Amino acid sequence: MQKGLSVVLAGAVGLLMALAVPVAAHHAFSAEYDNTKPVTLRGTVKKMEWINPHSWMTLEVKTEDGRVETWEVEAGAPNSMFRRGFNRDSLPVGTELVVHGYQAKDGKNRANGGSITFPDGRTLFLGGSNPDNPENKK
Repeated sequence: MQKGLSVVLAGAVGLLMALAVPVAAHHAFSAEYDNTKPVTLRGTVKKMEWINPHSWMTLEVKTEDGRVETWEVEAGAPNSMFRRGFNRDSLPVGTELVVHGYQAKDGKNRANGGSITFPDGRTLFLGGSNPDNPENKK
């Protein structure tokens, strides 16, 4: 009986540790992004990844001197984006967008997206962890 209980407890502890790993891997906005470095990116969608815990959008952005830069934009979880009005067909390759967000602290071409504006003027919130996310102001 003692041995059986030990096995069950060891299994329970192992399961709890395994479940804790994804939580520890999740980061806060301030750990990776700088709220004093807002960015406005005008570009076209190169790729959209609907993955958890954050969706990722890859944009091709033309700089003032004519070069094309690739930017990675972190958005919310797919479910939170779907609740905001997105669907899997909302951001096909080639879609022109204006993205408002905050640049990564390391200065790389990576941002936490706050909102996007489509050419027709529609604006949708990306559901990210940034301070401008309406869900964070409740």
